[in-house]
Order: sequence, then C-alpha cells, then structure tokens
Amino acid sequence: MRVADFTGGPKIASRKSFVKRAPVIYWLIGIVIVAVIIAAAFYFDGAVRGFVVQHQNRTLHQIVLYVSRFGDWLEHFAIGVVLLGIAWWRKSQKWKRIVLAMLIALAVAGLLGRVIKMTTGRARPSVKAEHVWTGPRLAGAKYQSFPSGHMIASSAFFGVLFLANRRVGAACLSVPALIGFARIYLDAHWLSDVVCASVLGILCALLVWRIAKGPVSEPHR
Repeated sequence: MRVADFTGGPKIASRKSFVKRAPVIYWLIGIVIVAVIIAAAFYFDGAVRGFVVQHQNRTLHQIVLYVSRFGDWLEHFAIGVVLLGIAWWRKSQKWKRIVLAMLIALAVAGLLGRVIKMTTGRARPSVKAEHVWTGPRLAGAKYQSFPSGHMIASSAFFGVLFLANRRVGAACLSVPALIGFARIYLDAHWLSDVVCASVLGILCALLVWRIAKGPVSEPHR
C-alpha cells in the first residue's frame, strides 16, 4: 500500500494541478483567438467595404434597411419588456431572472458603447474624412462609428440568453449576425466596428450573467 501511495501521489497531485490550470489555459487561448479575429477585422476593413460597395442590390438594400431600423437598442428593450411580462404571467422565476439579466446587459452594453463612441470619434465609412480617428466628440453621429451600437446591444442581449439556455439562445444568435451584416452593408460601420462590438457585447453578457445566475426555485403548481 505504501508503494502504491508513493507512486500514485504525485500523479494525482499533477492531475489536480492541471485541472486548476485548465481554465486559465482556456482563457488564454480564447484571448489569443479573439485578438487575432479583431486584428483580422481591422486589416480587412477596406477590402470588405469595397466588396460591399461593388455588390449593392436594391432588393437586398431594402431588406437590410428594415433589419437595421428595427435592430437598435430601443427595439431590444421593447422585446425584453414583452418577454418579462410573459415570464411574470407564467410565474416563472427562472425566466424572470434571465430576461432581467438580458435587459441589464443591454443597458450596460449600451452605456459602454456610447462612452467608447464619444471617446474614439471614428468616422463612418460613408464619411470622407482626412483622419478616420478624430478623438473625443460629444456630438455628431457621423464620427461615432466605433463600436456599432446596434451590434453591441444585440450581442449583449442575446448573449445572456445563450448563456442561460443554449438551445433557445443559439437559435436567436442569427439576430445579431443579421444586424451586423446590415450595418456593414448600409455603409454605416466598418467590419472592425461590428466585430469589436460583438466582443464587447459578449463580455457584458458574461459579466452580467455571472452575477445574475444562481439557484431559482419555481413555485409548485
């Protein structure tokens, strides 16, 4: 028994040590992947815009215009209020918590996006400017391109839903994807505006859901 303990002890200890380090390794890998994606987005900004400008379609333009028009912060908030009302009517504590977290993430993301927009002062693709990054601007939507307000709001909103319920959330992730495409197609944002907004929105969703999640007891029926 002593021999077994002597030989097995270090192996067990090393396994426990690896398990403790695993989350850190995963986070580091995730950060590297995200950094590469963001760098690639900035690199291909001009190429993507040129491709989109050369492949404009009147019918598709009307569709993405509709998607963009109803994909802003206020529309997401209205959807959240409706869902919260349904959860309250169904007396589901679980979904009340989820929807409230979605609304909080939406608010946090919206505030964060607004601050960054006014701080960076990035000109939109449609604006002919000598300098793309003009610095702090408290007003002027033409110079508040980074990050995409539509995308950061939608990513945070549906990001919480995905973290709370993978099946329902995965089906709804097409919404922010369509919104991001629409904003690029309408020449309202650069590719990097949309990609960085999605990353920031997901981070807001992770933060809010980490705080909001917890055991919820459903009432007996």
